[in-house]
Amino acid sequence: MAMTRKGMAMMTPDDALGEFRRQFDCEPDGVWAAPGRVNLIGEHTDYNAGLVLPIALPQRTFAAVRRRDDDQVRLVSAGMPPSVPLGLDEIAPGRPADWGRYPAGVLWALREAGYAVTGVDAAFTSEVPVGSGLSSSAAIEGAIAAAASDLNGLDLLADDAGRSTLARICQRAENHIAGAPTGGMDQAASLRSRPGHALYLDCADGSVTHVPFRLAECGLALLVIDTRAEHSNSSGEYGKRRADCERACDRLGIGTLREIDPADLVTELARLDDGRLIRRVRHIVTETERVRLAVQAMEADDFAELGRLFVDSHVSLRDDFEVSCAELDVAVLAALEAGALGARMTGGGFGGSAIALVYENRVGAIKVMIEQSFADHGFTQPHFILAQAGGSARCVLGEWIRLA
Repeated sequence: MAMTRKGMAMMTPDDALGEFRRQFDCEPDGVWAAPGRVNLIGEHTDYNAGLVLPIALPQRTFAAVRRRDDDQVRLVSAGMPPSVPLGLDEIAPGRPADWGRYPAGVLWALREAGYAVTGVDAAFTSEVPVGSGLSSSAAIEGAIAAAASDLNGLDLLADDAGRSTLARICQRAENHIAGAPTGGMDQAASLRSRPGHALYLDCADGSVTHVPFRLAECGLALLVIDTRAEHSNSSGEYGKRRADCERACDRLGIGTLREIDPADLVTELARLDDGRLIRRVRHIVTETERVRLAVQAMEADDFAELGRLFVDSHVSLRDDFEVSCAELDVAVLAALEAGALGARMTGGGFGGSAIALVYENRVGAIKVMIEQSFADHGFTQPHFILAQAGGSARCVLGEWIRLA
């Protein structure tokens, strides 16, 4: 979208404002922002009605937006070709075929849900790198969704119930218009998170608990390692994993893999005669349990246990769900060898980012060791972020800022 993998430039609302003025030669009604996310643990569990534990990043996508009096949708993004202009009634699966399918899809999904929305002119800038596994798609969806809510008087940002509705609408847009068969974690993180907290989300009923994220008080930091191995949730492999889970449910006669109690896992696995499905189910059930244990560890400030759970999660994703890649494995191993308490891939996999739980005073040394390991393997040098738990989508410039 608006940000490439070349770097993680710092942006402000003024950048989106300036882009809008250059492209449309008029003033927007406001600027809205929505964050990317890092998932601490709970991978591929969201579309299995499981548990997840993301944080919203301070890195955000900004959208300068003007409400139109007609149904036309015009979308531009700094550093990208303009999306093909079209009317709201023309938005459909695969249309537009470019990056604009993410924001346009949100407007489509709002209409499908019965909300009266008009067309928009919108200009995007972003600090969230595309393809990094940090959910740049949910950030752009959250920004336009927040703008559409305010500009059309929908009042969906006023409380968590409205934000939950908006997150589901954004997920539907990504599934149906963008063609990415994702669960709802990314959109929930972008629209429902609180600063300084992880979002403990139960994807079976949509309920959330905000868990304090107290790393700094314990001398720790969360290092995000963007491996720069390209990642895309709309690729076929992601969909194949979801199809495997659905096939396992059919064979076991259950609605979702969440229905399997961890205590019954061995018995349930014995009912499957397909080695691939056995591995898929084992990952989902054990990963959901790891999320529960991770929350307990965070509440007790037991970061050694949290680190152990990170490692177990990565092994499960690598071996049972088979969504890791060489760059992610090297990043995790190098971080652990350099003294990280734990490390794991984060996001959908097949590239993207890893995270490492590290002592603050070891951050520099760990970065150096990871960079050296990447050089030894002939990989492109990674980028790093020190992640902090940020807030959710809101207006950052304009009269609607009172709703933040």
